[in-house]
Amino acid sequence: MPKRHDDNEKASGRLRSKGNDTFQLIIDYVKQETLEPLKGLGRFVMFGVAGSVLLAAGFVILAVALLRVLQGETGTTFSGNLSWLPYVICAVVSIGVAALAVVAIGKGQARRSLERDKETA
Repeated sequence: MPKRHDDNEKASGRLRSKGNDTFQLIIDYVKQETLEPLKGLGRFVMFGVAGSVLLAAGFVILAVALLRVLQGETGTTFSGNLSWLPYVICAVVSIGVAALAVVAIGKGQARRSLERDKETA
């Protein structure tokens, strides 16, 4: 009789061990499929934000440089009643560059969605 009780304990221990192994396997799988891609996504977002900030700062510096060139290197062209014109020129150029960026982003997204549609068809 003690033998039967001993066999039940062994079977129960094996079952518990397999349950623990299964639970650990599920935890490892969830980590692999969620945390690792999130780390990659975080790195992607970090570099994207840093690049955007640097591009924006560079664009502001270039816009100020254009303004100073128009004010200082054009002689008396923009003096007197036309002193506001360099500001308008810089604003128009800045808006034009921003519009080109928006159009380029839109074309890139449209191209990606078109390629995705071709793959699914």
